[in-house]
Amino acid sequence: MTENSLAQQAAEQNATPFRYTAALAGRLETAWQDRWEKEGTFNADNPAGGLAGPQAGKEKFFLLDMFPYPSGKGLHVGHPLGYIATDVIARFTRMTGKNVLYTMGYDAFGLPAEQYAVQTGQHPRISTEANIANMRRQLRRLGLSHDPRRSLATIDVDYVRWTQWIFLKVFNSWFDPDAPRRDGRGTGAARPVSELVDKLASGLVPTPDGRPWAELTPGEQADVVDSHRLAYVSSAPVNWCPGLGTVLANEEVTAEGRSERGNYPVFKRNLRQWMMRITAYGDRLAEDLDTVDWPEKVKTMQRNWIGRSEGAEVTFALPGADAVGASQNELTVYTTRPDTLFGATFMVVAPEHPLLGGLSGASPEQDAAALTVPPSWPEGTRDAWTGGYATPAEAVAAYRARAAQATEAERTDTERTKTGVFTGLFGTNPVNGAQVPVFVADYVLMGYGTGAIMAVPSGDQRDWDFARAYDLDVIATIAPPEGFSLDEAAWTGDGQIINSANAEISLNGMGKDEAKAAMTAWLESKGYGHGAVTYRLRDWLFSRQRYWGEPFPIVWDEDGHAHALPESMLPVELPEVSDYSPRTYDPDDATSSPEAPLGKASEWVEVELDLGDGLKTYRRETNTMPQWAGSCWYELRYIDPTDDAQLVDPANEAYWMGPRPEAGNTSGGTDLYVGGVEHAVLHLLYSRFWHKVLFDLGVVSSSEPYHKLFNQGYVQAYAYIDSRGQYVPADEVEETQDEDGNSVFTWQGQPVNREYGKMGKSLKNIVTPDDMYDAYGADTFRVYEMSMGPLDQDRPWDTRAVAGAQRFLQRLWRNVVDETTGEVTVSAAPADEATRRLVARTIVGVREDYEGMRLNTAIAKLIVLNNHLTGLKTVPREAVEALALMAAPVAPHICEEIWQRLGHTRSLAHEPFPVVTDEALLAAEKVTCVVQVKGKVRDRLEVDPDIDAAELEKLALAAPGVVRALDGRGVRKVIVRAPKLVSVVPE
Repeated sequence: MTENSLAQQAAEQNATPFRYTAALAGRLETAWQDRWEKEGTFNADNPAGGLAGPQAGKEKFFLLDMFPYPSGKGLHVGHPLGYIATDVIARFTRMTGKNVLYTMGYDAFGLPAEQYAVQTGQHPRISTEANIANMRRQLRRLGLSHDPRRSLATIDVDYVRWTQWIFLKVFNSWFDPDAPRRDGRGTGAARPVSELVDKLASGLVPTPDGRPWAELTPGEQADVVDSHRLAYVSSAPVNWCPGLGTVLANEEVTAEGRSERGNYPVFKRNLRQWMMRITAYGDRLAEDLDTVDWPEKVKTMQRNWIGRSEGAEVTFALPGADAVGASQNELTVYTTRPDTLFGATFMVVAPEHPLLGGLSGASPEQDAAALTVPPSWPEGTRDAWTGGYATPAEAVAAYRARAAQATEAERTDTERTKTGVFTGLFGTNPVNGAQVPVFVADYVLMGYGTGAIMAVPSGDQRDWDFARAYDLDVIATIAPPEGFSLDEAAWTGDGQIINSANAEISLNGMGKDEAKAAMTAWLESKGYGHGAVTYRLRDWLFSRQRYWGEPFPIVWDEDGHAHALPESMLPVELPEVSDYSPRTYDPDDATSSPEAPLGKASEWVEVELDLGDGLKTYRRETNTMPQWAGSCWYELRYIDPTDDAQLVDPANEAYWMGPRPEAGNTSGGTDLYVGGVEHAVLHLLYSRFWHKVLFDLGVVSSSEPYHKLFNQGYVQAYAYIDSRGQYVPADEVEETQDEDGNSVFTWQGQPVNREYGKMGKSLKNIVTPDDMYDAYGADTFRVYEMSMGPLDQDRPWDTRAVAGAQRFLQRLWRNVVDETTGEVTVSAAPADEATRRLVARTIVGVREDYEGMRLNTAIAKLIVLNNHLTGLKTVPREAVEALALMAAPVAPHICEEIWQRLGHTRSLAHEPFPVVTDEALLAAEKVTCVVQVKGKVRDRLEVDPDIDAAELEKLALAAPGVVRALDGRGVRKVIVRAPKLVSVVPE
């Protein structure tokens, strides 16, 4: 900027010291933020407890944003999109007279802070709390109307205590399929394990081996109870990431089989891990979606993830298993097509299946020695089955070693050639007694179903391909159409059942559904199987080999049994350690095993406790909970953050989240939940699962945590790449037009290419809220983001366009305040008819838009009214006061300042939103319609601007001038251009 332009700018500022600039906006905004905080303007009252107050007598409204992670990078302008939107709704709803609960917490445990601690040696709490403080500063400066008393972070010691308390509730519960649900929607609910023990003792629930409960040893009884708990330890196939040194949940693994964080290879390993029995709630999680007001696409995503399917579990005997010391002498498989059992010609087990025994992670030689497979190839073995190995043990060990190197994504890739090897064991097909070979193949996963499948190659292309590769039989059970050959492919369509009969049952001639039902009934009558429902949903892997997470409130005795700590010992806090890192390995070392950092804190791990049977030495659980744990229930603690005696006071939970059947809400939950669609499945499923357990146990009155869900879009940005493929600073790129009118982009005189997508530091296109506060002020930033387009759609960021939002607020300011003197310039005289009508229409339209979350169109209506007032000689007080109240949810600071300058002493935050008291002002103004006959004007009509075309045609044909011009002639054609023109063509 030149010296002359700087001087000119200084002169203008001196001439208009009260002009609405970024500097003035900054002073006003911070002053109002301080006042709101001091006066507790946005504090919401509870019916009971430490936050009780008179506002709880009002109708409530509970809205919240999805829990943010406090990143060390802070916020960019895309992050606050949803936060501004929820603040607009919160402010508007307060003005409608409701008690609004609106606050913000922080999902503060997480791997980034731990990795930073590993790099620097600094405790992750220090960096995390600094990140929270910075994010709180950025959000406060934005003017969000949070109740600061209710803000929390998952790392708060008190919050950790209640997270651990919920875990104990889950751990001390089992899913009773016969228990009636509290909401009356059927049976199947969580109940205390004490009830399970009573049912085991009475025989209502049988023991696994059929022995009476009293005959079991205490250790055996503990094992049986543990096998039913909703939180349990299982040796399960997990996603082991050597490069990170930890186990990952399925959602933390990319479709390419690599870790989301760090992009390291991920391998399947069998490890003992904590699990949550979320599959027990599969039906309820799917069915209860009908009770919530969510986008249909999110409901569909959840139902697909749950993946409910109906079929049958079928048991195949394994005649040779006992002879080789296998852990089981039968295999149970799940199939959705029991009607095709006569066509099952081989079986497949996952490489990790316990039937095989072996030593997972050991060398092939060590693994082979421990396998429970026949010592030699049995009679009937075909050459193609052996893989060229001399014995089953050699073949299976070598195959398992190769499978351990493959990621889950590779193993399940439908385009990948399927491989396998014969185990040396045969299964007996229960419908015909046929001996079917049992293969091991990596396309079967232990974590899905039973880890074993029966294969019907005539009806499944994958099985057909495998059968052709390994010289296996193909038996048709569904009649293919004429001309179709099973020598060329599997027939995967429907048809009549064939080749499916034994001495007791015949399916031949039946259709699919009839045959499925008949076969399932026969299996049940013979004890060979039963009807079953399975889910794509897997039990929730709930432990991590990390330091920075909630410790489990669990200790282990010398016999390997888990014991829950009593509530009086909560919270279990993390110990101080000198090394925060789990042991990491070469990223490709699939045979490595996890070692948790807490295992190094020996003085913390080994502990003497009296848990009711005298002082004993125990070992603490050294895994920590996943980051999901703290984010599963934060809305409940928002309700009652100061209650030390209980998770949430029942009266407060019922007030804020209880069902409202009269309003169509039968399952309760928060009134509005806003966040990105990327959380549509897992966070919401996990939250719903925990909430339903708490509902079953009587802790809460709501069976769903979030009644209405809204997914906002994303703010994206342009990035620019030079000829080297490097990103250049977006704010330094210049745009010009070529001869054809096409945009040309240059940086420092060199051409660059533009791309559209995410905003980030590495892309050199990041813009922060702090940049916007300094350049324009928070209100301008808020107005711009809300006016960019529909809230549920993505939108491109353009800093140059922010000036339009600033001009709107500058005009609003000038309509009230003289830029030279600072005096209020509004008139007390009544507004004219046109202004009053426009104000009335704006009130109705803006209210409807706020209620429908159409914030961009609300702003458009406010701009129209503001421009109208700008064109008046003097601005009527009645009009601009209404405008200030309507604009306050979007631009609260400037509207508070205008409201005060207009003589009001109280904040407008709780002022009633304007209403139209004179309905006549909403009546449509008449417009003149010209009526022509043969192109000549014959009459004029005063009509409503929204008149229907048919009605307008009737009026035109009845008009006196038209009747005279027609003089009895008929009408050949009428052209209607409502509301301003009707053209009549006579016969």
